[in-house]
Amino acid sequence: MPNLEWSDNLKVNISAIDTQHQKLVELVNKLFDAMKIGKGKSVTGDILKELADYTVYHFETEESLMEKYNYPDSDHHILAHKNLVDQVLAFQRKFAKGEITVTLELFKFLNNWLIDHIVVVDKKFGTFLKTKNVK
Repeated sequence: MPNLEWSDNLKVNISAIDTQHQKLVELVNKLFDAMKIGKGKSVTGDILKELADYTVYHFETEESLMEKYNYPDSDHHILAHKNLVDQVLAFQRKFAKGEITVTLELFKFLNNWLIDHIVVVDKKFGTFLKTKNVK
C-alpha cells in the first residue's frame, strides 16, 4: 500500500483546515513508514500518540468554526469526529498494552476514513464556510 498523497482533490479551500489536513496526511504516512521499516514499539507509539493528539487538535479547530458560524450540520460532523477519536484512542491504548500491533489494516482504515471524511464531510463544511467569507 503506497503512502497517502496530498492532492487538490483533498482541498476544502479553507487555509487553516487544508494545512491541518496536510499535517494529518503527513502523520499517517510517518506512522506507515515507521511500521514498514520495522521501527521499534516506542517510536511507533510516539508517532501514534502524535497522530491522536493532532487529530483532536484539528477537530477542535473545525468544531470551533462550526460553532462560530452556526454550521447547520454540526451535530453529524461532530459525531463523526467523536467516533474516529474514540477508535484511535482505543487503538492507542491497546497498542500501549501490547494487545495489538500497527498493521496494514490500521493504515487502510486511517487512509479511507481521512479521504472519505475530507472529500465528503469536510468539503461540504468548506463550501458552507466560503458562504461566510472564511478563507
